[in-house]
Amino acid sequence: MLRRLYADQPDSFAFTPDNQKWAEAQMKKFPDGRQASAIIPILWRAQEQEGWLTRPAIEHVAGMLDMAYIRALEVASFYFMFQLQPVGSIAHIQVCGTLSCMICGAEDLIGVCKDKIAEKPHELSADGKFSWEEVECLGSCANAPMAQIGKDYYEDLTAARLGEIIDELAKGNVPVPGPQNGRYAAEPLSGLTSLTDHEAGKARYNASAQLATDIGDTVKRIDGTEVPLLTPWVKDPKTATVPAKKKAKSAAPKPAADKPADKTGVTKQQAAATSKAKPVGKSNPETVAEAQPETLTAPRDGSADDLKKISGVGPKLEGTLNELGFWHFDQIAKWTEADVAWVDSRLKFKGRIERDNWMAQAAELAKAAKA
Repeated sequence: MLRRLYADQPDSFAFTPDNQKWAEAQMKKFPDGRQASAIIPILWRAQEQEGWLTRPAIEHVAGMLDMAYIRALEVASFYFMFQLQPVGSIAHIQVCGTLSCMICGAEDLIGVCKDKIAEKPHELSADGKFSWEEVECLGSCANAPMAQIGKDYYEDLTAARLGEIIDELAKGNVPVPGPQNGRYAAEPLSGLTSLTDHEAGKARYNASAQLATDIGDTVKRIDGTEVPLLTPWVKDPKTATVPAKKKAKSAAPKPAADKPADKTGVTKQQAAATSKAKPVGKSNPETVAEAQPETLTAPRDGSADDLKKISGVGPKLEGTLNELGFWHFDQIAKWTEADVAWVDSRLKFKGRIERDNWMAQAAELAKAAKA
């Protein structure tokens, strides 16, 4: 399917303060220079905030991750979980149309969506509150037919029940997710013959449905203020807070470690540090003395090289290099190890210069430019 950006785009995008903090935390999960690995969860957060992925949102995320915009767009357009057009303000309904659901009545569910929402998928209802689409298998075959609404599964559906759910949502109510025919989870319709603990009143619904009803978090979109759910110590998500981190253990040396190692008075720590010290060089960049490379205040003859041709350099990084005084391939090709240390300390993501070997790339590009 051809997936294109929606024709009518907003002028700008910005995360809410809470979502901004959340996104920055995702970036910290990855090593320096690998923050682009966080693109899927951060794009998803942008969609959760706005309802759909706008071009300004994709550009904003690309800028945060220091990626070329086209790379972020490739991700957003590849995965069908990202909506590239407006969706209903209350809910976007995704009806599973794959084999099990199709056999069990998915076409009837699609008929309900056409009658109550819009004739074609991805079209908004007349009041703008709902939209729908048919999707591939959502992995709930034992509870077919089913639909995903917001973040939740509504399973064991009938056309009549889906119509009721849409009506309830329109009134501002939140139907309980999970099986809609009285089943607890995915047990046989004839009833359980084992694992019957829940029948003793321990839980009214299965785990995911029970949690959704407890915290009132079904169709509601994420705004960044939620208590993390993947925290086993949280007993009451409505009131609990994440416990403070434990204090780091003191780095003070053990008493015995202060004793001199020999007659010179050198302590065990000093002796160990001396023996483990690495020579200045690539394997130990922290010991490289900082030395500023030769820079320019403006490009020669008023014409700068296109530094984006260097793999790993996007528009944002090119601007940073220009601000530092680098406009030409031959400047970068001449960088020494000390020069690399100086530049690397001024980049947002460390280590990418050596990882992508900018110097060798720049040398080839400079040579091609002269040819």
